[in-house]
Amino acid sequence: MVVLAVAWLVTSHHETQATPGEVKLIAPGVWFREGELKDKGHCNNIWIEMKDYLIVVDANFPSGAEACLADIKKTTQKPVKYVFDTHHHGDHSYGNPVWTKLGATTLAHVGVTEEMKRYEPKRWQDTAKERKDVASLNLSTAELPKQTFKEDKMVLDDGSRKVEFHFLGWAHTRGDGFVYLPKEKILCTGDAVVNGPYNYMGDGNSANWPNVIAKAKKFDVATILPGHGVPGSKDVLGGQQQFFVELRKAVGAAVKSGKKLEDLITKQGEKATATSIKLPDSVKNWVDNESLGAQVEVVYKEITMDKPHGEILGGK
Repeated sequence: MVVLAVAWLVTSHHETQATPGEVKLIAPGVWFREGELKDKGHCNNIWIEMKDYLIVVDANFPSGAEACLADIKKTTQKPVKYVFDTHHHGDHSYGNPVWTKLGATTLAHVGVTEEMKRYEPKRWQDTAKERKDVASLNLSTAELPKQTFKEDKMVLDDGSRKVEFHFLGWAHTRGDGFVYLPKEKILCTGDAVVNGPYNYMGDGNSANWPNVIAKAKKFDVATILPGHGVPGSKDVLGGQQQFFVELRKAVGAAVKSGKKLEDLITKQGEKATATSIKLPDSVKNWVDNESLGAQVEVVYKEITMDKPHGEILGGK
């Protein structure tokens, strides 16, 4: 049974343990569902009630989409009209066919479509070998968003609620989208801002990431709904931003002192498993010793090659 509860706001995932699959009422008509990340790889979902329909934030993986749909039906009978992909990664977009089959329109910044064209069909096909929910769709590649916008801002306003979609630049991916509810002072961030040690940086731009968050901090915000981790206050923006500042500062100092990559990380095969880099306690909410090695490797390559890792990995 899904538990429907008024949300509590926390800054750190260490302060309150999240309950995957739990649905929380954040504001009247705005619901947050904590994704089952550890066991199923799911992202968080948000659904927003308009007068006659719903807007869902992120398509999730197919199994995550189905779980989200089941919980939506426990909160409202309104149909899902739009599903906004905050970015192209599978845990946020591979569920697109589940939603469009029901008649919903998948929506994203054009950068999401460009990223999908850059990395697909290989990532879809590789994922289908590992995930039954993706394989069960019997598709050869990811389904692109049905509707995109090129501008930095798009607005949906039906008189009952105003919902803004923003592109603030390249952080986690080249198509990062934010959803802002000005009246409720809620910002849905996708993986450009997470609340915990969940920063995958493979397609990212760590030099520009703090700049994107600086733009996000200009919104009048009381509540952050991240792509992974529990809801938080606006302080989550500052913590996420500082994590990247400290990470680049530490790796940059190591590069300047002549350290080689193998001096900084330990690898098992192709995977970085540990690092000698230490970050201050002020950003410990975003640090996991196992993933930090991979993050150090990404930043080291960005600094020494003078380009974003997403460009190193996927080209211009």
